[in-house]
Amino acid sequence: MPLADLLRLAVAVLVLVALACGVLAWTGRRTVPDALVAVLRAAAQLALVALVIGWIFAHPAAVVPYLAVMLVAAGVTSARRIGGGWAALPWLLVSIGTGPAVVLGVVLAAGALAPTGQEILPFTAQVIGGAMTAASLAGLRMRDDVAHRWGEVEAMLALGFTRRESVADLGRQAAARALVPAIDQTRAAGLVTLPGAFVGLLLAGAEPWRAAQVQLLVLVGLLAAQSISAVGTAVLTAPLWAAARPVVAVR
Repeated sequence: MPLADLLRLAVAVLVLVALACGVLAWTGRRTVPDALVAVLRAAAQLALVALVIGWIFAHPAAVVPYLAVMLVAAGVTSARRIGGGWAALPWLLVSIGTGPAVVLGVVLAAGALAPTGQEILPFTAQVIGGAMTAASLAGLRMRDDVAHRWGEVEAMLALGFTRRESVADLGRQAAARALVPAIDQTRAAGLVTLPGAFVGLLLAGAEPWRAAQVQLLVLVGLLAAQSISAVGTAVLTAPLWAAARPVVAVR
């Protein structure tokens, strides 16, 4: 990037960070330091990722290991968010990984994406991120609902229902609510917001029609993967929450 462009970017970022911190100072909490740390981490992580992805594009065989590392990181992040200890991690890896695998298989089988690292990597990475968010939301909701309605769960267990059966209805509710952001994002695309892939392609000089095609593929892929992830999390982690009354998650 030319030095002049880099300086303009730095000025814009600094002004926006100062604006965000100025507004967040009104809360009187630790939001300002948290925001500053988040921005610094984002800058460092994006710079590192840009270098790594540039190397991966030159070495296509590295795409699969990179996505595997991303999946593990997503599983660990979700497990830490919802709790349940290491016992939840294998189930979260399954629920988060199944959706992107199915979506990528359908997309490649249909020929909607070329089987190249330049197309597979960014698409699958977005889908994994969405699946992680859905798993975290479903897990958090289920954990809190089980804790708040523990009397009902305990009564069902006393009547002979299995742990999975005793929280099945709560799991269905948790999965449905976890998908609200994904459904709203899909519904509002182009009307309320211009999603990331669409904007990125436009900035890169792509035709608006091509950008719309790619964005539709991303949105539908995200919705499918998040649906699988949310339902999978609710079903697979159910016995963990019914084993003992969980602690309500701190938001």
